[in-house]
Amino acid sequence: MTKTTSALALSAALAASGAGTVLAEPSAELIAAAKEEGMLTTIALPHSWCGYGEVIAGFTAKYGIEVNELNPNAGSADELEAVKANKGNTGPQAPDVLDVGLSFGPAAKDEGLLQPYKVSSWDTIPADAKDAEGYWYGDYYGVLGFAVNSDIFPEAPQSLAALASPEFRNSVALQGDPRTGNSVMMAVYAAGMANGGGKGAEALNAGIAYFRELKESGNFVPVNGSAQNLAQGTTPVYFDWDYNLLAMRDKLGGNPPVEVVVPTDAVVAGVYVQAISAYAPHPNAAKLWMEYLYSDEGQLLWLAGYCHPIRFNDLAERGVIPEDLLAKLPPAGNYARAVFPTLAEQSEAKAAVAKNWAAEMGVQ
Repeated sequence: MTKTTSALALSAALAASGAGTVLAEPSAELIAAAKEEGMLTTIALPHSWCGYGEVIAGFTAKYGIEVNELNPNAGSADELEAVKANKGNTGPQAPDVLDVGLSFGPAAKDEGLLQPYKVSSWDTIPADAKDAEGYWYGDYYGVLGFAVNSDIFPEAPQSLAALASPEFRNSVALQGDPRTGNSVMMAVYAAGMANGGGKGAEALNAGIAYFRELKESGNFVPVNGSAQNLAQGTTPVYFDWDYNLLAMRDKLGGNPPVEVVVPTDAVVAGVYVQAISAYAPHPNAAKLWMEYLYSDEGQLLWLAGYCHPIRFNDLAERGVIPEDLLAKLPPAGNYARAVFPTLAEQSEAKAAVAKNWAAEMGVQ
């Protein structure tokens, strides 16, 4: 896809997804089998990420199945490693389900780490956001932005270029290591696009150059950005997906006040995907979890967490999104300018960050 058409293509696919469809419910047999297993093991699902706390609570309340949560702060690469490390383990350290960046879905399929399953609402998931055989499928998307502690910077910068100003010395942070987390890698990618880096490896390398310059000028803080660090002033500006930043802003409740900025010089969107481990100890609970996530109920819970669920247009066209929920979302213009990097572009970016980040940034 080209830079201009990638977002439009996804929007068109969403718009084409079965409006008016009456969605099937999980079978009584699947529900009974999942309840007999009695547990679902997840990994890398922070409660503040995309409203997952409410999603997990909703699943447990509806089906009475315990959710065993592993390493909430793990990255996509960590999730795949957890599957590999527990192939023969049916205990509580083996994840049943995964939520990973788009590029990690096909990689996991190629490595034989996933099993296929098509949810009841399969036809309403856009074709270019799912594996045709059902090994992985898009769940939600957002855009890269940055949060600003308004007590420290009352006039928030509105672009990535502005963060290079001496005003932001000892202020700008990433939320982790771009070699291990998809969201961090895409923040570097966005910086590269803002600096004329094109796409794919070119964008990623331009992003590394941008952060290297911030480091050399003293603007970059080699500490992971977080709500706590932002509030304390350690990382008063840090990057993340818009839904994470908006949830963090709400949780802080004005102490300190936070402005969430979608930069004017680069709007990069990212789709995350769901999958079931090929070695899931609780395969039926995993399938029921997928049914819940892709039901209207599950999709609306993600929306309440500021994520755009993959079935958003289907929900909107059927008039099932509460108006008060729509009113809390960022302006539609933020998404109209979004660029959705393709799988090939993200694969190039992954290779580039693995090859060049450590040497360019002077880290291990």
